[in-house]
Amino acid sequence: MQFQFILPKAVSFDGLEAILKRISQSGMGSFLAVLKLYGAENQNWLSFPMEGYSLALDFKMQPGLVGFIRELTDQLVELGGRVYLAKDALLTREQFEQSYPKVEQFRKLRKDMGLAAHFQSLLSQRLGL
Repeated sequence: MQFQFILPKAVSFDGLEAILKRISQSGMGSFLAVLKLYGAENQNWLSFPMEGYSLALDFKMQPGLVGFIRELTDQLVELGGRVYLAKDALLTREQFEQSYPKVEQFRKLRKDMGLAAHFQSLLSQRLGL
């Protein structure tokens, strides 16, 4: 399972250190990791990038992994980060709303255009889009 997230630059060093320590302690190490530095955030409502560091991790599917990724997600959301939606399978609606502050504008557009009746996915249903 791939898990990709981004943290604001101001908290990236300490945040990544804490998350990587948690992963090391869990014994669920990732067999692939990609770290990227992103520039300024754009104004798109559901855009993933923000100024900061993104880390993509590939984990072996194993017992306890789903709960562990949910814990990591809570940790990164508290730090002001967000999960990459295109690769997400576990984000809760509450975590999503905390990390994507422009979601209400997107929901309003979908409602105003009647899109929920024509365009849905399991992701949109889970996150209340």
